[in-house]
Amino acid sequence: MSRVIFLDIDGVLNAEFWNESHQKEISDGQLIDRDKVKLLAQLIDRTDAQIILHSGWRFWFDEERKPLCKEAERLVEMLAGEGLAIAGFTPDLTTEEIRRTKKFSLVKADEILLWLKSQEDVDGWVVLDDLELHNTCVKSHQVKTDPSAGLTLEDVDEAVEMLVRQVRSNLEGR
Repeated sequence: MSRVIFLDIDGVLNAEFWNESHQKEISDGQLIDRDKVKLLAQLIDRTDAQIILHSGWRFWFDEERKPLCKEAERLVEMLAGEGLAIAGFTPDLTTEEIRRTKKFSLVKADEILLWLKSQEDVDGWVVLDDLELHNTCVKSHQVKTDPSAGLTLEDVDEAVEMLVRQVRSNLEGR
């Protein structure tokens, strides 16, 4: 049996911040917050979960999970620095309209559920995302991060609790 973390990047491993003159959003792939990656590593260390990327960043990788651009290379390097790796990606259900308007949240839940349907041995899963994912089932597994802060220790604790509760429930149900 395995545990899975469906990982979004923007608003989770980076955040928005303010400086004196204006707000700068670091969701353009330029910055990944090393402290957020360390928090993700704590979550994985505590749960032995695998990372499944469900972020738009997954389009920056080829089918063999090799980075296609410098932003993806940086992500892989930062994850590797904490002993982490991306185990897979959710399928792509986006349309041209969704890509043009960047309304990925409309299909993210369906992509997650489709990925889960293709697996046989997942006994616990959690979604780390700052967006509303428009699905009751997925919402019950989501730790919704604050995009202005990104992943926090409280989010990690909530995700650990969620995964432990699911695994326990699955074991008791056998």
